[in-house]
Amino acid sequence: MKLEGKSIVVTGASSGMGKSIVELFVKEGASVVAVARRTERLEALADSLAGEAGKIVPFTGDVSKKEDCEAMIDKAVTEFGKLDVLVNNAGVMDDMAAAGTFKDEKYEYVMGINVYGPMAATRKAVQVFLEQGNGGNIITVSSVGAKHQAAGVVYGASKAAVNAMIRHTAFVYRAEKIRCNGIAPGGINTEIGQAMGMPDMDGYQRIQGVQQLMPGMGEGDDIANAALFLASDDSRFVSGQILAVDGGWTSF
Repeated sequence: MKLEGKSIVVTGASSGMGKSIVELFVKEGASVVAVARRTERLEALADSLAGEAGKIVPFTGDVSKKEDCEAMIDKAVTEFGKLDVLVNNAGVMDDMAAAGTFKDEKYEYVMGINVYGPMAATRKAVQVFLEQGNGGNIITVSSVGAKHQAAGVVYGASKAAVNAMIRHTAFVYRAEKIRCNGIAPGGINTEIGQAMGMPDMDGYQRIQGVQQLMPGMGEGDDIANAALFLASDDSRFVSGQILAVDGGWTSF
């Protein structure tokens, strides 16, 4: 088991990629604080993993709130005695709007979850890692949308900001052996598109040239396997990298 003895926080854990990550991590022996806003889904996930090698502690929280980002890290330390890995997975899509039509309320919503959440959680995790004094590991789920025009301007900007945070954190804390990497999924079968609602049709039409080049859809397990590599000691000398898991979509 690659994660035996590791204490890990995973956000956005109730569905999609986050759920797949938690399932794999617990099977690999990790003790996981699984964070999401939907309590009933977290409890169902915990029940489904009751017989596995690791353990899961559900935590109902909203990553756009500072107090929740800090409390979920504290929960891992309280429950498991330490923090080894933070996985910033929680994220939301915009409505595909371009620069000329995006709405302020959508900007605030997307940036709160996609940017502030990972940054606030990373801040707290870094503080814990420095206090523990034996390094640490942060994995943040970004998107091909940070590079390709595969969504709206707000979503793309949020993921580009995440990529900058990943590289900055990896660089400035390299001496303390705090690793920080990202995963950039392409098209993955999750609920994120359903939650988007009706797209801004002007913006949606403008990105069809890129959408049509998508080589197919991946699954949550594809992201979970990448996260396992980055969370495990197999990647002990990897930091500051954004790993594309997109079937080759960003190869051009």
